[in-house]
Amino acid sequence: MKRHILILIICFSVQLLWAKKIIVKMATLAPEGTEWHGLLVDLGQQWTEVTNGEVRLRIYPGGVVGDERDMIRKMRIGQIHGAAITNEGMTEINPYFTAFYMPMLYQTYEEVDFVRSRLSHELLSVTEKNGFKILTMVDVGWAYWFSSEPVYTPEDLKKTKIFIWAGDYKTAQLYEKHGYQPVPLAMTDVLSGLQTGLVNSLGFNPIYALSQQLFGIADNMLNMKWGNLTAAIVIDNRTWRRIKPEHQASMMEIAQKIGTGFQEKNRHESGKAIDVMVEYGLKVNTPTPEQVMEWKALIERMYPDFRGTLIDEVTFDRLMEVKNEMDSRKK
Repeated sequence: MKRHILILIICFSVQLLWAKKIIVKMATLAPEGTEWHGLLVDLGQQWTEVTNGEVRLRIYPGGVVGDERDMIRKMRIGQIHGAAITNEGMTEINPYFTAFYMPMLYQTYEEVDFVRSRLSHELLSVTEKNGFKILTMVDVGWAYWFSSEPVYTPEDLKKTKIFIWAGDYKTAQLYEKHGYQPVPLAMTDVLSGLQTGLVNSLGFNPIYALSQQLFGIADNMLNMKWGNLTAAIVIDNRTWRRIKPEHQASMMEIAQKIGTGFQEKNRHESGKAIDVMVEYGLKVNTPTPEQVMEWKALIERMYPDFRGTLIDEVTFDRLMEVKNEMDSRKK
């Protein structure tokens, strides 16, 4: 009899827990009014509707809770519950996201999709094992070098002061080893860093460079795809488990549908962002084939140093397997 009463009490407690409205606090560096912020607004509205108001999304945009590493730390201690972050933040959760750091590896979206599909298990399962759920994973366009003076070659880049994310000591050491000048800054301090001359070059996505008006100072862009910026929307497992299973399924479906639509649209927006910046003074500098070869030769020389620094050792070895498979398919 006591056992039945105990079971009823537990079931009633669970129902009360589920019946309580769940506020999901989600942070992002994306400023209000940007496509990435708009995606989260849409996500929150649909989540509220599909859960009959039981789950609500509260968005903290523009880096108000700190950089992406701060977001991860605050999710771990429960101050926020989710984040829309790039691979820079995701590497704090799952080292397999360092696979998207490899410079010049990705030159087409087909290559991006190929690598992501081959690493899908590691990207999803390791993230969940480490306490977080990936709701959707997308790329947010190509990264290019923006600088206050024209950069065509690796030697030109050596003359600049390069922005890197604060706390990314491995990248700083890698740059310094090869004769470059990295300057660690929080993402929220990039504009002021450009204004004061603390930094004068950065590898950024054109849409972000436009939204933050960075191109007004870093008004030269090297027309060469340096990398692909991958992002994800994540929620901590503790918060996710508080949500009814049927709501979880609907929320996941919504997140993936919105993410897919965003990616398909966004893959065509970088070019438009560049066109807008050109109208307002951005100079797009196209390297010669010989100059592009200089960059490729640099990356190949740096491969041994990437392993274990810029890219996690296990991830690097797995990425090389995927790269070899991709190269063989091209042939």
